[in-house]
Amino acid sequence: MCGICCVVSTSSVCSALETRAYENLRKRGPCYSQEIRKTMTTNKDLSYHCLFSAHVLHMRGPMTPQPVEDDSGNVFLWNGEVFGGLPVGQEENDTHVLAQHLSHSQLPDEVLSVLSRVRGPWAFIYYQAAQNCLWFGRDFFGRRSLLWQCSPEQRLMVLSSVATAVPCTGDPQWQEVPAVGVYRMNLRALAELGSLTLEVYPWIHTGDVPPPASHKWEGLSSWASVTMNDSGLFLCAPVCPLNREVTEICPLPLDAFSPQPSAEDLDTLLQCGEKRKTVNQLIEVLSEAVRRRVQCLPGETAAPPPSDEEVDIAILFSGGIDSVILAALADRHVPVGKTIDLLNVAFKLQEPKKQKETSKKPKGNKLKPVDTDTGPTESDAFGVPDRITGRASLKELQALNPDRRWNFVEINVTREELQEMRLKSISHLVYPLETVLDDSIGCAVWFAARGVGTAAEGTEQKAYASAAKVVLTGIGADEQLAGYSRHRVRYNTAGLDGLVQELVMELGRISSRNLGRDDRIIGDHGKEARFPFLDEDVVSFLNGLPVWEKADLSLPRGLGEKLLLRLAARELGLGPSTTFPKRAMQFGSRIAKLENGRERASDKCNRLHTA
Repeated sequence: MCGICCVVSTSSVCSALETRAYENLRKRGPCYSQEIRKTMTTNKDLSYHCLFSAHVLHMRGPMTPQPVEDDSGNVFLWNGEVFGGLPVGQEENDTHVLAQHLSHSQLPDEVLSVLSRVRGPWAFIYYQAAQNCLWFGRDFFGRRSLLWQCSPEQRLMVLSSVATAVPCTGDPQWQEVPAVGVYRMNLRALAELGSLTLEVYPWIHTGDVPPPASHKWEGLSSWASVTMNDSGLFLCAPVCPLNREVTEICPLPLDAFSPQPSAEDLDTLLQCGEKRKTVNQLIEVLSEAVRRRVQCLPGETAAPPPSDEEVDIAILFSGGIDSVILAALADRHVPVGKTIDLLNVAFKLQEPKKQKETSKKPKGNKLKPVDTDTGPTESDAFGVPDRITGRASLKELQALNPDRRWNFVEINVTREELQEMRLKSISHLVYPLETVLDDSIGCAVWFAARGVGTAAEGTEQKAYASAAKVVLTGIGADEQLAGYSRHRVRYNTAGLDGLVQELVMELGRISSRNLGRDDRIIGDHGKEARFPFLDEDVVSFLNGLPVWEKADLSLPRGLGEKLLLRLAARELGLGPSTTFPKRAMQFGSRIAKLENGRERASDKCNRLHTA
């Protein structure tokens, strides 16, 4: 993973990068930093200037400095991982491999052919010197961040993995580059005409119609002309379209299940041979996705066998179904004897208010029930729901493989530390997103990925900081398997057809809603976010199934949502964790309890504005 940046202008760009923005880029790539500057003069004696800045987090193969410049003066910046599609040998670096392929690609269709073959997350910037053009973009899901900022007054455009929050002063604002395709900038037109011209090459499923040229391009002023390319070229979508079949099925009889969802209920469903076959297909494809992400690590081939004390893999771990199945599958592929860090974050619960003593009797002689899930106990101020489920699921993993050392890292965050780090770092990483939901999840993920907390050593809890460079996250499971409460609401009001429409929307907006933000947040620690549930093969498999194979929302909470994943976890030998109900991270970690309880998730969050 890397921090990449490019500044394009018709004037000098020596001081184009702000100090904080540069620092945010450098933290993403602490292993190597380098800049390349290009000045090109057109036939009309007019010039354009480019600054390329790259900051490398070395992950596999030989260390490859970026930006990469070839003999023809082409410059390549790559923030991604090739997990398939293009052959990359164990002792090769994917940046070097991609740069070679692109050096032999002169025409737009050749560039698109290379990018269409890549399986894995990426954002890139590629300067073609002979063509006087700049290519850039993000993968189909937008798993890597790329932002843009456009200034007509300065005739300047900036692309960057991460930026810095801009006060509301009228200055150009940053926006995420829409992950609808890749873009080609005409640098000659910029120099000679003073206009910014971008052509879009969209992601297209075979047989689909390209999106309209009137697509809303966030963050660009009227100075920038953005149009679909007129050659009809496109990138081949790396996944199959979602199966929209909505044939009505007979609901399962509820009296066949326990009053409270249990692992035994899943055993009942697994007795169906066809159901078990589908479950094992999911296990196979998801296991392979996890393998790709836990075995592509820095220095695997050249280094001596690692010691047991080294930790390469960490998992954002709430103890819920998504994280526990990732841990169980990682256990299959992480070398025997190696530790896996389970990162569990909790925000300190506020002391409950003492009730005033009163001599008045309660009306109607009714006692108000006690909410045991809203305040801390004296013994554990961090006993939030995710800590409780995390500890319970840890025991299951230990039973599954008692020979593995599972580091359950308890990351405890006080209100004071939250406020300090939000102001210092997190607000700039969440930016340009700005809702209450972005604040809550961004803060929770930042502290979790940092991995600074305590872990058990014998019978004691001792200070511990995870050194793992790879952080697995379960994002993508809820979006594909109907895991959110809004999916159940939609199903209850509009049936299977409404649920399918909701799932189509979920994957369509995941780049702008989640992935860019989470990549910026996790990358700030010099670590790489990896998303097994968004592996192209996993998505294609799930997209190919009818919706009722993935979820049955006629069944109760803790069973019906993400049913296929729960069955897979049960097939792997997991127990009670297979029926833990979905709890959003902001509620499970209790960060939402620290702020204004009357806020809505979609509200603009004033806490993210630093000036």
